[in-house]
Amino acid sequence: MTIPMPTITLNDGRAIPQLGFGVFKVDPIETERVVSDALDVGYRHIDTARIYDNEAGVGKALADSGIARDELFVTTKLWNDDQGTQSAFDAFDRSLDKLGLDYVDLYLIHWPAPAKDRYVESWKTLEQIRESGRARSIGVSNFLVPHLERLLADADVVPAVNQIELHPYHQQPATTAFSRERGINIEAWGPLGQGKYELLELPEVTGPASAHGKTSAQVVIRWHLQSGNIVFPKSNRRERMAENFDVFDFALSDAEVAALTGLERAGRVSANPEEVD
Repeated sequence: MTIPMPTITLNDGRAIPQLGFGVFKVDPIETERVVSDALDVGYRHIDTARIYDNEAGVGKALADSGIARDELFVTTKLWNDDQGTQSAFDAFDRSLDKLGLDYVDLYLIHWPAPAKDRYVESWKTLEQIRESGRARSIGVSNFLVPHLERLLADADVVPAVNQIELHPYHQQPATTAFSRERGINIEAWGPLGQGKYELLELPEVTGPASAHGKTSAQVVIRWHLQSGNIVFPKSNRRERMAENFDVFDFALSDAEVAALTGLERAGRVSANPEEVD
C-alpha cells in the first residue's frame, strides 16, 4: 500500500509536501542524475538556490521526468548579492530561465545579509513577483527574530516559510516560536546536523531506531515531521534517498519525541545569519 505524502497548508492556502529533497552542494554535473533518482524514489518537492549553481540540472531532471508540473513543488532562492529592487527581479528571471519553468512554487530570500540592509527592499520585489503568479508563494531563509520583526513591519505579505538550520542540537526555539505565532511555517535545513556531531549515535536516537526497526537517520527525519517541520534531507546516493523517504510507516511515541527535543543546546553547526553578507 502506498502511503500518501503528508502536506502542510501554508498561510496563503497553498499545500507544500512536508518531506522534500535538497540539492545543496550537489555538483552541477551530477544534479540531473541526482534529482532524477530522487523523483524516481518518490520525492516531489525539490529545494535549490541560485548560489548552488545547479538550477539548470534540476530543471533538466524535472523536464525529463514526465511528471505533471502540478504534481511538483519547486523552491529556489535569491542570493545576497542580488538583493535589491531591480536586481531581485533580474535574478528571479535568471533562475526561472535556468529551471526552464513558467513559475516556481516558492521563492525565498536566502539570507537576511544585514550588513547589506536590503532584505526589506527585496521583499517588496518578491511581493510583486508573487502578485504576478510567477512565484506561487514567497518566504525567507535564515531569518532570526529581529530580521522578521523588521520585515513584518513593512510587509504586505507575511512570509509563507522561514527556512532555518534546525536539528536536535540547534532547534532555534525563539525563532521557531516567533515564526509559528505569525503563521510562518518552519523548514529545516541541515536536518541531520550535516554530520558535524554524533547525532546518529546518541541513545535518544539509537533507542527508537532499534525499537521501530529503523535507522537513526529515519528516526531524526520522523522527529522533524512529527514536530511540524518541513524537511528536506539530501544525498547523492539513491539507496540513501530511498531510506530517507521511508519514514511514513511508523511513529515515534510522545516520550521519544520529547527525548529528541530535549537534546537542544544551541549547537549551531553552520553560519550565523548575523554574520553572512
